[in-house]
Amino acid sequence: MSYEILKKENSQVTLKVAVSEEAFQKAVQQAYNKSKSKFSIPGFRKGKAPKGIIEKHYGKGVFFEDAINALLPEYYEKALEELNVEPVARPDIDIEEIEDGQGMVFTAVVTVAPEFELKGYKGIEVEKVSTEVTDEMVEEEVEKTRNMNARLVEVDRPVQDGDTTLIDYKGFVGETQFEGGTADNQELVIGSNSFIPGFEAQLIGASVGDDVKVAVTFPETYHSEDLAGKDAVFMVKINAVKVKEMPELDDEFAKDVSEFDTLAEYKENLKKELEVSTKESAEAAQRDRVIEAVCKLLEVEIPEKMIDAEVDGMLRDFDQQLQYQGLSLDQYVQFTGGKIDDLKTQMRGDAIERVKTSLVIEKVVEQEAIEVSDADVDAEIERIAESQKRSADEVKKLFASDDFEYLKTNLKSKKAVDFLVAEAKLV
Repeated sequence: MSYEILKKENSQVTLKVAVSEEAFQKAVQQAYNKSKSKFSIPGFRKGKAPKGIIEKHYGKGVFFEDAINALLPEYYEKALEELNVEPVARPDIDIEEIEDGQGMVFTAVVTVAPEFELKGYKGIEVEKVSTEVTDEMVEEEVEKTRNMNARLVEVDRPVQDGDTTLIDYKGFVGETQFEGGTADNQELVIGSNSFIPGFEAQLIGASVGDDVKVAVTFPETYHSEDLAGKDAVFMVKINAVKVKEMPELDDEFAKDVSEFDTLAEYKENLKKELEVSTKESAEAAQRDRVIEAVCKLLEVEIPEKMIDAEVDGMLRDFDQQLQYQGLSLDQYVQFTGGKIDDLKTQMRGDAIERVKTSLVIEKVVEQEAIEVSDADVDAEIERIAESQKRSADEVKKLFASDDFEYLKTNLKSKKAVDFLVAEAKLV
């Protein structure tokens, strides 16, 4: 067998791979052994017909496809290793020659990361993220806690914006009551915009016991095709009107929601907690700003296949998240009234930024000759073990299969970002 690079251009490398006659014939024999039981040949029990007889009946190349499918992954990987090519997307493979007695020749057009030099990233000016915790921020957190501890009380007055109502309703398109448009004692916060546009506003001014006729038009993008864009009428009955009663902001409130005896102590501790969380979030935001600024220095055309591969990866991750919630990707698309291609289009912008970030970080690792020591790996294993409450040996086994390359790559990336942040001029 032989491997060679035919050409390199526009982030694409064309490889030519020749598989020997011996290797090809071995694959053909294995294909025969695996599938011979599928063939029925007169005069032979099923699965007992010799290879030559089957080829005579069905053609000389009857086992070629299975043989090719078995050989391609193995010899493609060998070619990548032999020629030191690192793909960033699935290749386009074409069988150039395949003849009994002469082996097989195929070409693979491989998309690789674009070649470029990154300049100007040292000392780049980036706006500094503030870590200041203001009194207003503390008061906002206090108000969030007050809201969480508020209670709903019924009031005897007409519905106002912001009220919580309990309603019965039935929905009709024309004279027909439609499926899914009926509920009893449904809780609805007026102004939350959780119902069809225009629905909530028409309940303002109604009182408990009133029957309200609500006329709406379903959005053109509504998830149910039967209702999208159609006019509808809901017959609504107001069962209750409730308002949020906030707890008094005093020492008793502090005792109820914390371990402190006074409101002043509670706020002081809240400020300390905010200072810690704000510092952590500011550090993460600062790193993001630095990376974003450096990515703007990137002047290279990114291969479409590289972007497509990133979108596919994002789609797989999103599908996995949905599965944790008991949904499939198809169900999500159906509920939102869109298509998979629409979802891919929405993800494309983020995918481009992710690819740029990856290219920039890899280039900084390369140009700054960033390395990871065994001590760095051991420290990271200890950190992961502590955070996951596992033993270091357990964690080490998780990463040992690839000789810790995955862990080393992540550590190099972190060091590269640390370097960029340390070199940046924060203004």
